[in-house]
Amino acid sequence: MAGQGFPELHAERFLLRAFSDADQPAVFRALSHPQVIRHYGVSYATFEATREQMEWFERIHAEGSGIWWAICRPEAPAEVIGGCGFNNWQREHRRLELGYWLMPEYWGQGVMSECLPLILRYAFFEMNVHRIEAEVETENTASSRLLLRHGFVHEGRRRECEVKDGAFVSLDDFGLLAPVALPQP
Repeated sequence: MAGQGFPELHAERFLLRAFSDADQPAVFRALSHPQVIRHYGVSYATFEATREQMEWFERIHAEGSGIWWAICRPEAPAEVIGGCGFNNWQREHRRLELGYWLMPEYWGQGVMSECLPLILRYAFFEMNVHRIEAEVETENTASSRLLLRHGFVHEGRRRECEVKDGAFVSLDDFGLLAPVALPQP
């Protein structure tokens, strides 16, 4: 999947790169981990089923409907600790959806606070989007706080709009509009 034309992004402590087939064990570990999938909309019960996710990462980049990065530490670029990116890119409306996940052992260490500005800048300046949207389960207060700290506006709550594990869940909608100018790193 790490192919030509995939942008590698560098933060002070993290490297954002394309997902590769070698990352499937890490993606399975994350997207089957009870703490990660508690508030995440995608999960896999088997390693083999995770192949679908790996193909999705590749497909959305190839077709131009999104882009997702593997989050790694520069000193260990083969070890994936999380993922972040965009999907459902609607070019005619210049908007897309943000998503992210992180292994629990890295929670509370500022990983997403360091990586999120990189991909937001990429979306606004390289992808020329005007609006970035995010949906967060109402119980995921840490994710809501992260978005608010990065300038997102809470735009409303869709009550009991999805079924997850046999129960209705509500989603909070957040939006971020393109700034006049973002400071460069």
